Amino acid sequence: MNTLYLGDCLNVLRDSVADESVDLIYIDPPFNSKRDYNIFFDDKEIQSQRLAFEDTWSLKNVLDSLHELQTMRTENIHLLLAVYQKVAPHAFPYLVMMALRILELYRVLKPTGSFYLHCDPTMSHYLKTVCDLVFGVEYFENQITWQRTSAHNDPKGFGRNYDQILLYTKSNQNVWNDIRLPYSEDYVSSHYGQKDEKGYFTTRDLTAPDHGNPSKNLKYK
Repeated sequence: MNTLYLGDCLNVLRDSVADESVDLIYIDPPFNSKRDYNIFFDDKEIQSQRLAFEDTWSLKNVLDSLHELQTMRTENIHLLLAVYQKVAPHAFPYLVMMALRILELYRVLKPTGSFYLHCDPTMSHYLKTVCDLVFGVEYFENQITWQRTSAHNDPKGFGRNYDQILLYTKSNQNVWNDIRLPYSEDYVSSHYGQKDEKGYFTTRDLTAPDHGNPSKNLKYK
């Protein structure tokens, strides 16, 4: 393909991507965090793209999208989202818009392909139920925890320092390329300074630094 598209992925998928033509899909959609994700639309020539992006998440489009899901004969997804509309209204609009796109991504994925969905813990459990219906629970492969930072202090509780990546396949014929490269000697000596009968290893502390007063940091012993 070797083409970069600017616009709503739903339109691009429907207009430009054939059925079962994609080997691997990784998506990192906007999280449902009420932030302004349109700050990168600064050029006056692409203001229309910004308006289209903002309008995509409007209530009218959400309701239209819910109706479209019903007409696509996706009864179970429509039922699931209708329940979320009642019991999780904060997540409902986001999940409706995501469900339409996940269905299209499923369509273009090859039977041998894999699908990675990057999300945060506030939405991962909702999105997993949508993906379970689209892909099938038997094709859920893994939930990968992506730790964004090392431990840090949070005055109200545990630090929020990770995202989730949901991994699904379309069939049991998926291709998995196990690529491994040996560490260099310099890397081993600098990062794995201890050794026992099982090989080289290292230890790491689980302390949370006091950023306001580094002298009070806890020490691992």
